[in-house]
Amino acid sequence: MAQSASSARIFGTDGIRGRAGEGWLAAPAVSAIGRTVGAVVLGERERARKPARPLALLGHDGRRSGPELELALARGLAASGFEVHSAGLISTPGLALLTRLREYELGAMISASHNPASDNGIKLFSRDGRKLPDALELEIEERLRADAREVASGPAPRSDPRLEEAYLGYLVDKAGANLSLAGLSIVIDCANGAASRVAPRVLGRLGAHVTPIHAEPDGENINRGCGSTHPESLQSQVRRLEAHLGIALDGDGDRCILVDERGQLVHGDGILAVCARHAAQRQQWKDRRIVATVMSNKGLQRALREVEVGVLTVDVGDRNVVEALEREQLRLGGEQSGHVVFGADNYMIGDGVYTALRVLRVMRESGQSLSELASPYREFPQVLVNVAVARKPALASMKPVMDAVREVEAELGDDGRVLVRYSGTESLARVMVEGPDSERIAAQAQRLARAIAAEIGA
Repeated sequence: MAQSASSARIFGTDGIRGRAGEGWLAAPAVSAIGRTVGAVVLGERERARKPARPLALLGHDGRRSGPELELALARGLAASGFEVHSAGLISTPGLALLTRLREYELGAMISASHNPASDNGIKLFSRDGRKLPDALELEIEERLRADAREVASGPAPRSDPRLEEAYLGYLVDKAGANLSLAGLSIVIDCANGAASRVAPRVLGRLGAHVTPIHAEPDGENINRGCGSTHPESLQSQVRRLEAHLGIALDGDGDRCILVDERGQLVHGDGILAVCARHAAQRQQWKDRRIVATVMSNKGLQRALREVEVGVLTVDVGDRNVVEALEREQLRLGGEQSGHVVFGADNYMIGDGVYTALRVLRVMRESGQSLSELASPYREFPQVLVNVAVARKPALASMKPVMDAVREVEAELGDDGRVLVRYSGTESLARVMVEGPDSERIAAQAQRLARAIAAEIGA
């Protein structure tokens, strides 16, 4: 296949992702991926001397291309010796948790997360519910480049509707027997995606009056004008219904953005502030630090400083957050996007529904509204500009770009910051400028975007 000759990485920062039906996400290529993944994972398994036939669990987020790619992946995995089961429509964290709890040797989620419906992807999980190690991904890539032959036939995965109920039960149990949401009116935006069935039912079982919106996936409407990347309709509904809370998930259900009772957004930094301040005030942590990424606003550090909670900063990506949580044995970390991880409490798996439940618990225990809980967090204005790029050379190698960055940093001083990086999944450079003056930082961000476009613009 043509792909095998390419030197470009197959795996990005969040699995394999691209336009559905093209390249490595065409069905023949996906079947080859399945066979190769199966062979690599089985090689690891044989080294551990596990004799029983291995099981793999698949799921998808509701895109029209999902079932076809799931079938192709199943063919490949079966050809390598796996018995393959399907959870059907399920969130990425749900798939990861079930892989761990039901002791599947491998989990594979067909999803492109918050991307448009025309995209899709493959996220792979080991038996502990964690993403495959980099070393295994590299081994898979090497083998695919050597042999990317299609697996033309094979059994369909065995559908098991009990898996969805098991995940739902897990979330209700993790919420705790003493968490009652009776009397709370909650609007939940499911992004027409993977959590559309489970998320409203979890809140309903806990006693809330639930109004689901964008919870009818049709294969094409995932993330379209809704969910965590487009929360405007959720804000409107919360205000119209005078609800106590709004919850916005993304297409595969690992992100959570909240809307308070006034219709104001509380994104990932605000959620981290709410949960960390509550834990600190109740002296629940021995190590009073959280993990955040370089994209987090300086307002987060300011909100936590007054309760003596520190912030350990890592590079962008949930994998980096998880690695820091494990290494430092911390309890909470996350990204501004709403991907929040509650450490070992949830097996290091970020889950948008679980995140919402943790905030709801804080609301119940404190007796405060979300707006009251989030009020200590006040963010500096932040501007993010995306620049389409034709290639991705090291940013530090482009002197005009770095000169422009240093000029803006000097202008901002201690009252702001600049972050320039590439998207891990798209042909984009991202420019972020943060500071106290919104008009000034907007102009500075555009200046940096022009400098990048002049060097490598598409």
